[in-house]
Amino acid sequence: MDKKLLDILACPICKGPLVYNKETRELICKADRLAYPIRDEIPVMLEDEARQLDPEEEV
Repeated sequence: MDKKLLDILACPICKGPLVYNKETRELICKADRLAYPIRDEIPVMLEDEARQLDPEEEV
């Protein structure tokens, strides 16, 4: 994930910062506990495509 791109991307729901998870290839919003997928090197920043994180899942 390009650091410059990560710096300008924000959660579409709360407008908060995102963290890149290298293992799952997802962008994580800690505030909303959502994981946005990255497909073909393109972040999919749609609420309908986001995965809800499990309560015991580490962020």
